[in-house]
Amino acid sequence: MEDQNSSSRKYKIYLSVAALLLLVLLFWLFIQRSQLMKLVKEKEAEKVELQHNLDSLMTEHNNIKVSYGALSDSLKAKDSIIQKNALEIKKLLDTEWEYNKIRKKLSMLQKVAQGYVHQMDSLYTVNRELTAENDRIRQVVKTEQNRNQNLMKDKEELKEKMDQAAFIKAYDVTATPFKLKSGGSKEQATDKATRTDRIKVCFTLGENPLVSSGKKNIFIRLVRPDNVVVIKSKYDTFVFNGQTTPFSLREEVDYSGKAVRVCVDWTKKDSDKPAMKGKYMVTVFADDKEIGTGSFDLK
Repeated sequence: MEDQNSSSRKYKIYLSVAALLLLVLLFWLFIQRSQLMKLVKEKEAEKVELQHNLDSLMTEHNNIKVSYGALSDSLKAKDSIIQKNALEIKKLLDTEWEYNKIRKKLSMLQKVAQGYVHQMDSLYTVNRELTAENDRIRQVVKTEQNRNQNLMKDKEELKEKMDQAAFIKAYDVTATPFKLKSGGSKEQATDKATRTDRIKVCFTLGENPLVSSGKKNIFIRLVRPDNVVVIKSKYDTFVFNGQTTPFSLREEVDYSGKAVRVCVDWTKKDSDKPAMKGKYMVTVFADDKEIGTGSFDLK
């Protein structure tokens, strides 16, 4: 009987110890679970923080690229490195809890991104200086072009003035009708058409040092009241303003730049009809220019 009681007590003791151990184990498991949940929460919070840092970094990087526009194309290689590392960090965040490793990679990526910004700032500064220099050079070139254009314009205007000034001018153009007497040895002024045998045209070639010296062909046209040019021969023509023009008289003058008086006679042939009554126009030409005019009347 005593043995049975002793066995019962031992069984109860064993059962109590087992229950106590079970309670201890359950408590330990609860503690471990709590610690694990706390660790999971900490890891999740750390992951969120790292993801936020990565997102902020990449957002800032992309904004910098946009703000610098086409200039960012010159740093495509460095941008590719940044994008590649950001993708690796994102994959690690999705698959691993080695956040110390991720932090190191993120820190390295931040340094690379900072270097990108510094290089971009340097490029921007250089580009701005080059742009300013180019603007200055363009302004200088534009100023020089305007100056050259003004000089060319002044030169053209001066040349035009020189061209306008560098020709002989015929002053005091007069035409006097004469009747010939004593076989042509004597002249008597007249204003009668029927008595006119000769027209003496006189004028002064003005002084002009701008005109080259030498022989000058002077052409004179006598135009009748019916606008017909008085000519000696149908071959008596010269070129004026690109057109063939008849002339009445031609005289070669040795011009030296000094004023010179010139007189030229037109004498009627015996076979010519009497002169026409009315107003006659006299025009003098030289060097493809009209240099003087005059007129006379016959009754």
